[in-house]
Amino acid sequence: MFNQIQNEKEVQHVFKIVIVGDGAVGKTTFVNRHLTGEFRKEYLATVGAEVHPLVFYTEIGPVLLNIWDTAGQEVFGGLRDGYYIQAHGAIVMFDVTSRETYKNVPVWYRDLVRVADKIPMVLVGNKCDIKDRKVRAKQIIFHRRKNIPYYDISAKSNYNFEKPFLYLIRRLTGNHSLNFTVAPSLAPPIIQINQKDMQKNEQELEEATKIPLPQEDEEEF
Repeated sequence: MFNQIQNEKEVQHVFKIVIVGDGAVGKTTFVNRHLTGEFRKEYLATVGAEVHPLVFYTEIGPVLLNIWDTAGQEVFGGLRDGYYIQAHGAIVMFDVTSRETYKNVPVWYRDLVRVADKIPMVLVGNKCDIKDRKVRAKQIIFHRRKNIPYYDISAKSNYNFEKPFLYLIRRLTGNHSLNFTVAPSLAPPIIQINQKDMQKNEQELEEATKIPLPQEDEEEF
């Protein structure tokens, strides 16, 4: 376990990852699913953020991702610049049961690229375990416009937990075939996910990629 390593400097790969999105989309719950990396949690009051160190064991050794969780950062407004500075990568999160949180994704994206341009980013839609989904697969097209990956996730069931992190680590290390050598150690699922529902969602997402993108002023909910 990484928390048995006495000196963080022993880790050769350390990156700052920011996770952004509207309040209550599940950012903190998502980060807190990881167990082994929680050897330190630091609250940075000046930027209203908590830093969670998550460690992933890979074929090139352990990779430490210092995850900056907004922790209510959306209410701080102008302080966000300090939060984004020197970020190596980002996760933009919305809630698939809330159209408003998806509509605000472009705002978070613009905020990020204004300060931390050209860093790798991932778009994730949380709470895909909830059947009353408001943002359907065919409506999720922002990532296609910006050429970034998208994943359905469920923080409470651990569904697809590792995929955003694996993508970012591959991009940041320049090793696009890199894999985890040990599965991330996660807290037990709070809920059990319906595998048939997830297979249906994945199929819809795959089919949605084949639909031509509408004009930006034609996008509707």
